[in-house]
Amino acid sequence: MVLKTSASWGSQIFEISKMVLTLLVALLMGALVMQLSGKDSLQAYSALFSSALGDPSAIGNSLLAATPLIFTGLAAAIAFRAGVFNVGVEGSLYLGAFAAAWAGFTFTSLSGWLLIPLCILVAAAVGGAWSYIPGVMKARLAVDETVTTLLLNYVAILFTSYLVNYPFKVPGIANAMSAEVAPAGHLVRFMPGSQFNAGFLIALAAVAIIAFLMKRMNLGFEIRSVGDNPIFSRWMGMPTEKIIEKVMFISGLLGGVAGAVQVLGVHYRFAANFSPGFGFTGITIALLARNNPFGVLVAGLLFGVLRSGSSTMELFTDVPRDLIRVLEATVIFFAAMEISWNWLRRKRNGIRR
Repeated sequence: MVLKTSASWGSQIFEISKMVLTLLVALLMGALVMQLSGKDSLQAYSALFSSALGDPSAIGNSLLAATPLIFTGLAAAIAFRAGVFNVGVEGSLYLGAFAAAWAGFTFTSLSGWLLIPLCILVAAAVGGAWSYIPGVMKARLAVDETVTTLLLNYVAILFTSYLVNYPFKVPGIANAMSAEVAPAGHLVRFMPGSQFNAGFLIALAAVAIIAFLMKRMNLGFEIRSVGDNPIFSRWMGMPTEKIIEKVMFISGLLGGVAGAVQVLGVHYRFAANFSPGFGFTGITIALLARNNPFGVLVAGLLFGVLRSGSSTMELFTDVPRDLIRVLEATVIFFAAMEISWNWLRRKRNGIRR
């Protein structure tokens, strides 16, 4: 038992080390791009990291930026681990955010102990149900989930935009926003000068729950089995269709909670187009973390630092914040290289998925 635990921790450390190495290579590539553009990469990175980690308020802002990325990274990772390429977390995030806001400005008489869990549960249910639709289409009708989830993102974003522009529009406000969530539904903020709030603790709890599910529960074993070899899993009598549906629901559920945390902890209302692409960045984080929940936590924190410090870097060094997009693309490139290499090695060894 001790040997097994040690081996498990050794594997975790090895995977996280690979992830950090990939990010370091991406940072080197970013430095090369800056040098070729005539920018001072050392000055740019110094401004980025000092503004993201230089004082407690800056650290709080970095943790705040990491919170939705941890949720969306987990959402993408659990689907990927089952062999389902869900790129629709952004849609679940939008619908979950609106659902949380709706519950927050509708049930205003409830105390915080009831209102906050209610908002999160409603958001989770709506986000999970939205992702369940392409899950059923994938499992029952063999419809490609990449296409359906990608297209449903736009449906969710445009639908929520319609809701706050028409039936739930607040008179007297120029921007498309919902009514404000009742004060009892606001998540606790931890430090002055920062919006860092209790949503980060919820994200940590989500990491622990997903890690426990994947390692200790029967559903986690089934998810890993279907992801590794769906044909063998079907021969073993596993209900692969139901497993895909379940994992898509869980993936959407996490996306919905990500949206709820942004509403309850940051904005206090739903605003159209509020997300800068949290769901899509979650895909990068899942790939970087190799679908490992604890790896998602580390990757989310690293990307939170990059996102938090990018504005200051752009302001003081004239290096555009789009550099972070270059780093994300580099991470995807190296992750895709590793996936392709593993596929070629399996094919060479005569192992078919």
